[in-house]
Amino acid sequence: QVQLVESGGGLVQAGGSLRLSCTASGAPRNITTMAWHRQAPGKQRSWIALITNRNTTNYSGAVKGRFTISRDDAKNSVYLHMDRLEPGDTGVYFCNVAIGSKWIREAGSWGQGTQVTVSS
Repeated sequence: QVQLVESGGGLVQAGGSLRLSCTASGAPRNITTMAWHRQAPGKQRSWIALITNRNTTNYSGAVKGRFTISRDDAKNSVYLHMDRLEPGDTGVYFCNVAIGSKWIREAGSWGQGTQVTVSS
């Protein structure tokens, strides 16, 4: 069974940077799209960035130009480099991975994720 584990969150001042990592364990095969989502306090989880197996990237308007998604297929990992962080970026960050056309995480709880807190 494929499991996803995020890391790299923390407390940072506004304007700072963080790099999040997510690794898929369980010997996944045929990983296609990888994505990051976040859940701000009191809000629903929302998508913020994705990268395809052709390294095509896409970002939500809230993070475009500040965040960069990348992947290392040899390590079954996806990364999110976050620059110019703002207090509005505070939240729990989650990754998701598609095996073929099926996402590993679907509806419901996605586990603990990694907490990012940006102070003003």
